[in-house]
Amino acid sequence: MYFHYLFCLWIPLSFSVSETHNPCHKICFCTEGAMFVNCSGVNVSSDLIFPPETEHLDLSNSQLHSVPSKGLRSLWKLRVLLLSDNYIRRVEERAFISLERLHKLDIGRNEISFLGNSFSLGLVTLYELTLAYNRLQELQYKNFKHFESLQKLNLQNNNISLIETGAFRSLTCLRQLCLQNNHLHNLNNGDFSMLQHLEVLNLEGNRIKTIGPGVFTSLSSLTILNLVHNQIEHIRFKTLLSLQTSGTHILLSDNPWFCDCDLQRVFAKLHSVRRLILDDYHNVTCMEPHILRNRPLSSVDTQLCIAETVTVLVITFTVFVTVVAAIVMAERNRKKRTGKHWSEDSKVSYDAHN
Repeated sequence: MYFHYLFCLWIPLSFSVSETHNPCHKICFCTEGAMFVNCSGVNVSSDLIFPPETEHLDLSNSQLHSVPSKGLRSLWKLRVLLLSDNYIRRVEERAFISLERLHKLDIGRNEISFLGNSFSLGLVTLYELTLAYNRLQELQYKNFKHFESLQKLNLQNNNISLIETGAFRSLTCLRQLCLQNNHLHNLNNGDFSMLQHLEVLNLEGNRIKTIGPGVFTSLSSLTILNLVHNQIEHIRFKTLLSLQTSGTHILLSDNPWFCDCDLQRVFAKLHSVRRLILDDYHNVTCMEPHILRNRPLSSVDTQLCIAETVTVLVITFTVFVTVVAAIVMAERNRKKRTGKHWSEDSKVSYDAHN
């Protein structure tokens, strides 16, 4: 069987439609009954017609420049389709419309820059979708409209900088969303609306600086939130308090934190919320002010508000002294205008008592 697979690699790179009507005969490895068809690593033609009994089709690393939609039309039983490590730039309209039983689609490591309006059409039973390592720049609702059963969505290592408000609202069964290593700058309210079953949200390695106060409100099942390696300087306490799941793990290290009393108060409050777990708190380091650069927040957090309190007390005392001095000077000036020294009233008062 292994020898047969190696032999297939020597077949010429192009075939006529008649020769490749059934790829199991010449270029791909197939199990008995053709339920499993493996064409990985073989330079196949996009005109191949696959056996209708196929349930698992591997076309990874096959030099494809487009989705072989013609060959997929008759695969009513297909459950797994692997198209990774090719040169696909776009997915044709309605390319997967006949794959109503498909559970897993891997189209990662290609050159896809956008998803068409009908990308999700026909994929109502899809459970897992991988679009990692492509060139996607924007996510829109129309791209995911028909993914009613989707539970795992991997979009890591793209160029995504914009998420349309409500882009994921049809993904009501989604449990894992991987968005690490993209170009996101902001998280806005509504970006993750309707994802009440989401358990894992990975946003590591973006450029996130601002986070809307209600962006996580709808994530009532979230257990892991990864915000490592972004551009976050401050974060509101209420932003994370909106996470209601018991035992939510939050990762916040490797961000340029501005360590001041406000930040210390935020983390102190977070530590007091039992359902929130700051797994990497001891790896959270300060970027500013410069005097605290690269210092762990945990080593200075109790000092931040003390310093601020001392500053406030000094300012308060200075203001108090200034006010008292102003009152004394005003009284002196008043006495001078009346021709009496300011102490004369005190002398008269003393004589009267005696």
